[in-house]
Amino acid sequence: MEALYPVLLAVCAFWLGACPFSLWIGKRLLGKDIRDYGDGNPGAVNVFHAGGRMWGSLAVAADIGKGAPFVALGHSLFGLPESTVMAIGLTAILGSAFSPMLRFRGGKSLAVTGGVLLALPQREIVISVFALLFLGFLFIRNDAWIVVFGMAGSMAYLAAEGISIWEPLFMLGVLVIMAAKHREELKTVPGFGVRPVSWLRARQNKA
Repeated sequence: MEALYPVLLAVCAFWLGACPFSLWIGKRLLGKDIRDYGDGNPGAVNVFHAGGRMWGSLAVAADIGKGAPFVALGHSLFGLPESTVMAIGLTAILGSAFSPMLRFRGGKSLAVTGGVLLALPQREIVISVFALLFLGFLFIRNDAWIVVFGMAGSMAYLAAEGISIWEPLFMLGVLVIMAAKHREELKTVPGFGVRPVSWLRARQNKA
């Protein structure tokens, strides 16, 4: 029976990740299809566009929450190996990115990825990812390339540290999913340079 726990956790993680909470918030609480706003994705960012900061924040919290529970259960309750726990995390991200509930056209899955990272016991992963995403945000002007920079940079850092082979492999999996979900934006050459204050204010007002 214990051999089934990882499979059950992975299946549950996938289907929880596949739940389009942001889309449901838009339809049931705002009466809007958030795919008609912003970049057309069923993600939390477009809840900000459709309903403002309060509803957008709720959507972000819900999407982050999709990634955490079964990862946390895997290592804290069942004591599964780190490779298995990370595989469960990847299934949650895959469920969000390629949701069967949306004909496999899920969102960009950044929030659920954040939930997975926060639930992992390996603190060096979440610290490296968020530090590099912040660095990329300061100097890269294309959002998709910021994501790729953060994930690829974290993978390289973890590989160089050599703490575990599973950590960079996990980040490679995340990187592949992120690159697939941002493939259209990645066709654009990234712009470099410190973001002006006026740009930051414009983004805040947009949200």
